[in-house]
Amino acid sequence: MPRQVSIPCTLMRGGTSKGPYFRMDDIPQNAEVRAQVLLAAMGSPDARQIDGLGGSDTLTSKVALVGPSSREGVDVDYLFAQVSVDQAIVDTSPSCGNMLAGVGPFAIETGMVPIQGDKTSVVIYDVNTQSRIEAIVDTSDGAVNYEGATAIDGVPGTAAEIRLNFMDIVGSKTGALFPTGLPVEEIEGVRVTLIDVAVPMMIFRAMDLGKTGYESSAELDADRAFFARMEAMRLDAGRRMGLGDVTGRVVPKMAMLAAPRNGGSVAARYFVPHKTHAAFAVTGALCVSSCVMAPGTVAEGIAKRPDGDDCTVWIEHPSGLIDVAMTTRVNGNGIDIISGGVIRTARKLMEGHVFVPSWILETRTAA
Repeated sequence: MPRQVSIPCTLMRGGTSKGPYFRMDDIPQNAEVRAQVLLAAMGSPDARQIDGLGGSDTLTSKVALVGPSSREGVDVDYLFAQVSVDQAIVDTSPSCGNMLAGVGPFAIETGMVPIQGDKTSVVIYDVNTQSRIEAIVDTSDGAVNYEGATAIDGVPGTAAEIRLNFMDIVGSKTGALFPTGLPVEEIEGVRVTLIDVAVPMMIFRAMDLGKTGYESSAELDADRAFFARMEAMRLDAGRRMGLGDVTGRVVPKMAMLAAPRNGGSVAARYFVPHKTHAAFAVTGALCVSSCVMAPGTVAEGIAKRPDGDDCTVWIEHPSGLIDVAMTTRVNGNGIDIISGGVIRTARKLMEGHVFVPSWILETRTAA
């Protein structure tokens, strides 16, 4: 066997994230071997990721695995992996809605899904959250079109619109909108909402942890005492939500809320969870928007809840705004979350092969 093994991949920007997209069949199925392959491909654990494809940031240390699906009514399966920058950890417990934006184009480009006309619908099964998402991709020129007039905050320039319609999003990991049955409870004296829509989250008001909610990502990241307090709360939240000991895991995620001040529905900062997101995760936006729409949560009294069953929630974040199209139905004193949709863009950056040491693949037989 050669000293290095090549694996086909496509490097893509998906939404406000970036990383390699692999065919599932090209990556070992054994979780331990797969983790070693992805760590080597990204250059982790090394803060610079100098020996791999990673960009020394959580937003650029992400991987998408995509393959044809055998599920009825589904075109492709998608497994997301968050590769730690400076630790030997590959976490497949959360999903990533930004990387999801590149799944449809990748599936079409690699021949998994045929072009259907000016718009091609790709139904994706998210393995991480066991949910379905429809991606509507611009194929007006008989191929995936990446050029267009759609701008998303956190990404320079414009590109072709990709519509993501999320279905089956309530209770992604816990099976319930409010895993503890409560829209509000206290952890270490702080009022929080523990909610699970697309991703389990602990959401709180910025003022309750001594913040304004309008800080930049750099300002928040510099306050390590703030992160230490949040982490202690997050560990308790994980146990309460039935997720067990979440030490070393990235779920539940966290967000803090404040009143909007730039025309949005709410101002929010999203934590991933040990660093502040430079913009906002798509799955996190779906969860925060559900928190805004549901009565009795920590969002009540500070967020501007839009009217109607079909409405748009605008979230102000460090890089601008993200909009979420929500469909809800009143259910007694509560609410049912039917679906959520977002507009993203993606771009193919490079395709070729990534090289990893052969000894990693040699463990496949032993595994």
